[in-house]
Amino acid sequence: MSQTNTQETSLKAVSASSKLPLSIYILALGTFLMLTTEFIIAGMLPQIAADLDISLPAAGSLITVFAAGMVIGSPLMAMLTIKLPNKLTLILALLVFSAGHVAVALSSSLALLLGARFLTALATGAFWSVASVVAARLAPAGSASRALGIITAGGMLATVLGVPIGAFFAQVTGWRGTFVALGFLALLVAGVIGTCIPTQNNDHSQFSLRSEVAGLRSPRLWLVLAACATTTGGVLAAYSYIAPMLTQSASFSPAAVPWILAAFGTGSFIGAILGGRIGDRHPHLLTILVPVASTLLLGLIYVSSSSPVLLVASIGLLGLSGLSANPVLISLALRYSQQAPALGSSLSVAAFNLGTMAASFFGGKMLDTCFGAQGPVLLGMAVAALTLIPATFLAKPHTSAATAS
Repeated sequence: MSQTNTQETSLKAVSASSKLPLSIYILALGTFLMLTTEFIIAGMLPQIAADLDISLPAAGSLITVFAAGMVIGSPLMAMLTIKLPNKLTLILALLVFSAGHVAVALSSSLALLLGARFLTALATGAFWSVASVVAARLAPAGSASRALGIITAGGMLATVLGVPIGAFFAQVTGWRGTFVALGFLALLVAGVIGTCIPTQNNDHSQFSLRSEVAGLRSPRLWLVLAACATTTGGVLAAYSYIAPMLTQSASFSPAAVPWILAAFGTGSFIGAILGGRIGDRHPHLLTILVPVASTLLLGLIYVSSSSPVLLVASIGLLGLSGLSANPVLISLALRYSQQAPALGSSLSVAAFNLGTMAASFFGGKMLDTCFGAQGPVLLGMAVAALTLIPATFLAKPHTSAATAS
């Protein structure tokens, strides 16, 4: 018993003191672009709707279709690229990502925009899934959640810098200019990854597609995937429609929206890093505390539209807590799908985006109810609370499950 405790203490010490390799931070550049393009729509919905002469819920379908592409594309691309070197997959994904953004900028109808966004989402799903596997393999022993926290933080930095800067850029050049810029940046990141990321042994080439699918039989993996869907869906049901909520219900000016988005993004960036560090030691505690905090904060946002200071503070705190369990959930998905790391990672990405897709779709429907622009917040509060169901089941048999895994 004492020997086991000594080993655990030693592992935690190594995890806390080991430096993560530069390659992980370079991969985070890619996730920065991926989350920028996913979330940027939230700050530009009114502009896009006005330009295309469509309703806000119709413009919100651009969020829904991107999430749908991630849901379908993540596991599909994981299977199609299972024999390719990880580095090549990352570069190809960025090239397709860039082409998709040029297509978005040139689109003149909602149908063309939806198709281009779907193509971009396929590339995003492929990149994110492989980047998570690569980061976990490059991390020192006992630091997988911390490494995945950096990958997630790269995405969350998008909400601090990418989304607000993109929103400002859209106000100056039009929303199309933002997508041209993102496509160009994707080419630059592809070059950096091609130069700086080490070529790994293609470990998953040792697995057949049959062995990958067989590795998905763990019930705990599916509990993790359920938690991925609800924890993200709860937060993004509100975030996807934050612009109309702020301008219509809380009477903020459109110019204030990017600053409030930055408050959410700052919180989410810090939360991803802290969540990764805490998650290596207390993963199940974190996956329970996060939905509790999100539910309470969304309730506070719902009732504080008449108090600007309280509303902005609540949005910032929601960013801090709401997505902080994501790196831990990805790490748990990798743990419970040991025989299928690529497919397990891709399914966690798909689950996050399934939550986003459902939340943005039904959030748009809530805009047309008596709750108006605050309807998506109320929906998010209910969805976030649902996360406690799978999170509790995951935590309850923790000792025996950990031994088995």
